[in-house]
Amino acid sequence: MKKTIAAVALLGLLSFSACVPAKKYNDLKTNFQELKQENSRLSSALENAELKADQLAEAKAKLAEEKTQWAAEKRKLKQQKSLLQKQYENLKDSYDALEAHSSSALSENAQQNRNLLAKIEEKREQLQKEKARLQELKSSLQARGKRIETLESAIAAKEQKMQTLKENISAALADFEGKGLTVHRKNGRVYVSMENKLLFSTASYAVNPPGQAAVRQLGKVLGKNPDIHVMIEGHTDNVPYTGTGVITDNWDLSVKRATSIVRILLENDAINPKRITAAGRSKYVPVASNSTAAGRAKNRRIEVILTPEWSKLTELLKQE
Repeated sequence: MKKTIAAVALLGLLSFSACVPAKKYNDLKTNFQELKQENSRLSSALENAELKADQLAEAKAKLAEEKTQWAAEKRKLKQQKSLLQKQYENLKDSYDALEAHSSSALSENAQQNRNLLAKIEEKREQLQKEKARLQELKSSLQARGKRIETLESAIAAKEQKMQTLKENISAALADFEGKGLTVHRKNGRVYVSMENKLLFSTASYAVNPPGQAAVRQLGKVLGKNPDIHVMIEGHTDNVPYTGTGVITDNWDLSVKRATSIVRILLENDAINPKRITAAGRSKYVPVASNSTAAGRAKNRRIEVILTPEWSKLTELLKQE
């Protein structure tokens, strides 16, 4: 799908190049390739971060179970050590008493006691080694536990940042919600969905004044969050495009509408163009049935997908 999107977007750029100077076309083409590479890198980093977070959660649960088992074993070994210590003391007393007698029978018993004492001493040494091993394991578990806590804290901070971003966007766009605009969170991202009735006229990619106002309000919030990556997706219904001009089909129209939103956002100098990716999805990602007029209206939309910067968390994962 990503290759298809890239191909269609490139076709849109080629079609558009017929109407613009070669230098501007080349600049747009270069920018498109950079954004495509950045999007691929970020998607891969996010997938790796989510996979690693799942693995760490499993490791944490397993370590907690092992810690409980080792604690029980430690208590058992402590009881054994206490019992052996008492046996050792009793045998030592018996040995001392036997040593005081000179009969052959007592001497034989003394030798047996010596052998038994040697075995007990060997067992004590083994218990000491096991105790040292358990202490080392405990230290290792504590270190890994702190590592997991650090990663969980970083993930929680990202989640809180995205929740705050969602609240700020909802507040900034409060006048437009219910008028074809919704804001929600899903899978760690914030989604701003704007139906075409708020943004475009039929078969047009020129943003109307109410839509421009909404996009500029969104841009004010994004300008204050420089570590958020922005994906602008254009979507259409399944009705074939029948207009004229440089647009040939729904793919072209969806890309053009996405780039129209990008240009309005970039009026805000606080937004770094490297953070933005524009994509056309045509009719292939509907949110409602295209069999009704209401469903088709919902499918004709712009999705602004906001993703947090995961590079710091990725670095933490690499250090594991």
